[in-house]
Amino acid sequence: MSILRKDPVSGGWVIMAEERSRRPPDLAPLASAAPNDHRLCPFCPGHEAVTAQEIYAVRNHGSNANDPGWSLRVIPNKYAVLHIEGELNRSGDGIYDTMNGVGAHEVVIETPQHDARMGQYGQARMEMLIRAYRDRSIDLHRDQRFKYVQIFRNYGQVAGALIDHPHSQIIALPIAPRWVKEELGNAREHFDYKERCLFCDIVNQELKDRSRIVFENQTMLAFTPFASKFPFETWILPKAHSHDFQFIADGDIAPLAEALRVTLYGIQMALEDPPFNFIIHGAPRLGPAANAGIQREYHWHIEIIPRVTRLAGFEWGTGFYINPTLPEKAADFLRQVLLEQPAPALAE
Repeated sequence: MSILRKDPVSGGWVIMAEERSRRPPDLAPLASAAPNDHRLCPFCPGHEAVTAQEIYAVRNHGSNANDPGWSLRVIPNKYAVLHIEGELNRSGDGIYDTMNGVGAHEVVIETPQHDARMGQYGQARMEMLIRAYRDRSIDLHRDQRFKYVQIFRNYGQVAGALIDHPHSQIIALPIAPRWVKEELGNAREHFDYKERCLFCDIVNQELKDRSRIVFENQTMLAFTPFASKFPFETWILPKAHSHDFQFIADGDIAPLAEALRVTLYGIQMALEDPPFNFIIHGAPRLGPAANAGIQREYHWHIEIIPRVTRLAGFEWGTGFYINPTLPEKAADFLRQVLLEQPAPALAE
């Protein structure tokens, strides 16, 4: 029999329809096209001239900007969805509102290695990547026109990646996304009733139950959410309260890097290298009064969504999700995979 579970963060309901599934090991990634040819890849070393000029880089000593010799580069997206020049110029025509497409759109080229997999990054590389995310987020938040900075990664063409070379994206938006406001609303309602952070309560509940934990270390917790919308969906949260990713302390970067690489490695091994989306949920900037509440009520987190199922008419029409794999079973399977095939302790 199917079970409905309510997501305390989004407020939405998920139908756990286990009878529609096969066993977790039989879940297969959705098909995607063959990898791009690295000889034509604009993100590979030696092709720096075909990209926009870098705005952030980790380089070998003595190497020049926009030349080979880098370990990580951040560049403006050549096909940006929003552009940094101009003013918002909000306007309305009756009930319809418009504004200029002002924002920022950056690409984080994570490694010089064209065929690298994020789940097999070494600790140092993952720390380098997280530090780049943080530093770019801090810089973009300085622009008062931007209300939200979205950091995300698409892996595989099914998940939206058009270039195979490992890369992430950062988009600064002039408005806060709808889902952020939904999360804030539920977090505020929880705080008003219980005087506690909703996400801190989730962390404490998961640490107590332990059936959905995939990995934990001293400061980070990875788990499959109680009302997972997708099979093997996994979240990573800091155990201590922290409302925005841009404020992650230096001492928390290494534990987050460990949690992220171990979790991604487990998903890669368990589901045969599936396409996935990786999203950092941070706090928006909504004005002094709202921001004071957000600091108490919100809690940044990372969502990893393997693309092993498709959304169809029912999901789009109702807002309900159908998940054929119970999160408890997904977490147990991931733990077993990591026990049998531990994530390699690579330096780089």
